[in-house]
Amino acid sequence: MDEEYDVIVLGTGLKECILSGLLSVDGLKVLHMDRNDYYGGESTSLNLTQLWKHFKGEDKPPEQLGASRDYNVDMFMMANGSLVRILIHTDVTKYLNFKAVDGSFVYNKSKIYKVPATDVEALKSPLMGLFEKRRARKFFIYVQDYDENDPKSHEGLDLTKVTAKELISKYGLEDDTIDFIGHALALYSSDNYLDQPALDFVKRMKLYAESLARFQGGSPYIYPLYGLGELPQAFARLSAVYGGTYMLNKPECKIEYGDDGKVIGVTSEGETAKCKKVVCDPSYLPDKVKKVGKVARAVCIMSHPIPDTNDSHSAQVILPQKQLGRKSDMYLFCCSYAHNVAPKGKFIAFVSTEAETDNPKVELEPGIKLLGPVDEIFYDNYDRYEPTNDHTADNCFISASYDPTTHFETTVNDVIQMYTKITG
Repeated sequence: MDEEYDVIVLGTGLKECILSGLLSVDGLKVLHMDRNDYYGGESTSLNLTQLWKHFKGEDKPPEQLGASRDYNVDMFMMANGSLVRILIHTDVTKYLNFKAVDGSFVYNKSKIYKVPATDVEALKSPLMGLFEKRRARKFFIYVQDYDENDPKSHEGLDLTKVTAKELISKYGLEDDTIDFIGHALALYSSDNYLDQPALDFVKRMKLYAESLARFQGGSPYIYPLYGLGELPQAFARLSAVYGGTYMLNKPECKIEYGDDGKVIGVTSEGETAKCKKVVCDPSYLPDKVKKVGKVARAVCIMSHPIPDTNDSHSAQVILPQKQLGRKSDMYLFCCSYAHNVAPKGKFIAFVSTEAETDNPKVELEPGIKLLGPVDEIFYDNYDRYEPTNDHTADNCFISASYDPTTHFETTVNDVIQMYTKITG
């Protein structure tokens, strides 16, 4: 193992695989190692037997759930946004098939509604009364026509200075409307955006509308056939095509430092591979991360779609924090045999949120109640970590843990920031 690499990547979670793909395409020499004997780390997909073992510690699921191999159950969720730009940029779509998610919904006053995304849909939406619809339509038209490079479209507002709250108040929108626009269209997970400059808010709404137009489905989201576990593998293949080297099942990957505190290599089984930089998930460098939160999650197997989602075989429902009296949003995602993740007639639903207590069952209840009867339910929670090290001092680039959002923007933003730091 005497070779020298530009970068060694530890862990084959989705972020690590996207980065090794991007860095290999850039011509860097990459070695990718994992202590597990499978791809994906936390972001792998489990068949029914593995799922049973993971949550129940025994390997005999009931027969009426169907064949184990027909299941691909994700351990965290995704949908579209910036990810699509990376997929297209790297051409990784050669190795993957995606299908649009049928519907995008929002929870409001104890009910589920379709998210209106354009001025035409705003006029049809039962979310708003007649006068509110007109105000919302004007606001949507402003956003659709807004062009950063065309001052005529700005209506005299400088969105780098005007806050989101000030922009919204110009159109006189009600609180419930602001709730679904901010959380289900702009995909903010808290209300802090209201005090920030409005440009990011408007851009996020535009991204939602563009994605909706691109996929021509009922939502701006896409989801890979056979589940998310396909994604890390596709990026791993991409990396290999560009000369990346893979080693799975490498126990105790120990990171070695030189006298100046910078990374010089990684040792496993008595052999050291030299490198200039290390990219890894928090589990490989526990002394350089801090706990920043906890995600509570439920995975449910059902025999029907989520009620009130127009029988959608795949759907995302966002429950804004205010509607639940919480500090953070809750997310529901459902997929089914239409995405090849379950046997015919079966649906898999996920409920996730940032944990605010130590009792995920009670905390996730508002989301679980919306699912109707479930065949099986698994509860899970995990800690979230963020790096505390100075990457310029040690050349270690550590990803942040996955948060409870199901739409994936935060994951991709983390990847893009890490990529920028690694490549300068």
